[in-house]
Amino acid sequence: MKKFILAVSLLIGAAFLNNTKAQCDTIASICAKHIISTFVSDGQQYRSLLLNSEETAEFKTTFFGETTYRIAACSGTSDGNLIFNIYDQDRHLLFTNRDKKNAPYWDFKVKSTLETIIEGQLDANKNPGSGCAVILIGFKQK
Repeated sequence: MKKFILAVSLLIGAAFLNNTKAQCDTIASICAKHIISTFVSDGQQYRSLLLNSEETAEFKTTFFGETTYRIAACSGTSDGNLIFNIYDQDRHLLFTNRDKKNAPYWDFKVKSTLETIIEGQLDANKNPGSGCAVILIGFKQK
């Protein structure tokens, strides 16, 4: 009986993980529409499963000086479900889309190379329940 319960548990877990991966793939595809042709993707898909609006996903990245970037942030099948904040390495807030009605992307240029922390959080006011947070980064080639 224990082997049967373990086998069922493993199957349920595998199905959940497969469904989560498929959900994140779909959201990443939707989010990619914000990395328009003037930007080149950095090739990364920053993903995290958030179970509620109190959880926060954290990603670290480096932005290189004299480069223009676009950050796209998505969760769910419509824009505006994900709040994202960008901090420098000392945790000074550089940008939040919360002040911009949860805009799904932001364009900016950095003067000098900068280590950053990007946080993503589901918007409790949008009632997304749980979801996959996806952050994509594109840059303009010189």
